Amino acid sequence: MYRGALTPRELDAPERETSALAAGTAVHDLGWLRRVAVRGEDRFRWLSGMVTNMVNDMAANTGAWNLVLNAQGRIQGDLYAWREGDTAEPGGQLELEIAADQYERLMAHLEHFIIMDDVELVALSGETALGLTGPTAMEVLDRAGLPAPAEPLTSTRVEWNGFDLRVTRGYGVLASHYEIWAPLTGLQRLWKTLRTAGATAVGSVRLEAFRIAEGIPAYGIDIAERDLPQETSQMRAMHFNKGCYLGQEIVERIRSRGNVHRHLRALELTGPAAAGGSELTLRDAAGNAAAAGHITSAAELKLAAGNRIFALGMIRGEAELRDLPLTYTAGTATGTARILAAPPSLNAERIGNLES
Repeated sequence: MYRGALTPRELDAPERETSALAAGTAVHDLGWLRRVAVRGEDRFRWLSGMVTNMVNDMAANTGAWNLVLNAQGRIQGDLYAWREGDTAEPGGQLELEIAADQYERLMAHLEHFIIMDDVELVALSGETALGLTGPTAMEVLDRAGLPAPAEPLTSTRVEWNGFDLRVTRGYGVLASHYEIWAPLTGLQRLWKTLRTAGATAVGSVRLEAFRIAEGIPAYGIDIAERDLPQETSQMRAMHFNKGCYLGQEIVERIRSRGNVHRHLRALELTGPAAAGGSELTLRDAAGNAAAAGHITSAAELKLAAGNRIFALGMIRGEAELRDLPLTYTAGTATGTARILAAPPSLNAERIGNLES
């Protein structure tokens, strides 16, 4: 199980899978994603009042990542909203993209707030998605006869071998990320075509490790229901001038009156592999250890230049201000964690040598 759905764990050697993600192109299953159409005359106004990012002013064929809050400003989940143009529906089609492990809970939460609105949430079936990730993904799409949206969070449709496909470009830090939505009947042909075009098959283990290396948090792992939006450091999910939405009062109070006391940060570890939940400590000049936060997720990447361990962690503000290495324990061994000020370099030119 991965993100609420069955998916392959490994499809090639770990080094080849990592190489594909970091220096080539990886093709992988996205069967854990669910799509929901938001229909009705009030759909834009209603959805804007339920999520943290812009909805009303999204351009045609664009998307936005959103957090979903309760009235106390606590995060209930996350989703992508997509606006598709050139349809018969006035204003375009509005869709949600939700991970399977959040689907039932988020749908119940959203349905609860459809009261006097002309809004209907309709689960879309009959299609699933493949992911294409890596710095050369655009070249693979071109060889496969598929378009590649140039900008993140944009989409396009294409007729391909008799199938109606939707290609979207997602958010990425170390590589380009694409999703290709296809009818179930065309999935096998699409997979084979992408493999022939040069993509390496990759399973969920390496995909998850690469997510952590990119510093992209996952709800239920790095982001929890108790968290406030600003604590996640994910300002790309926020829009402060969009108008009222559920939980906005708390978000605005934090923004206008002061900062939160902890933040989710990307880390690199030196030492043993760490588990999610591992405590982080900071030692003073006298050698006394004080609580500094905890690791939310960690993974080791097998790289040509040597293995590296990346993590995400919730770090207390006072520990971050001191800008000193943090300490953690894994079994009887100890290691140190360093907050990354910028996305890491994975020495892609050396990783590429693995392909030969």
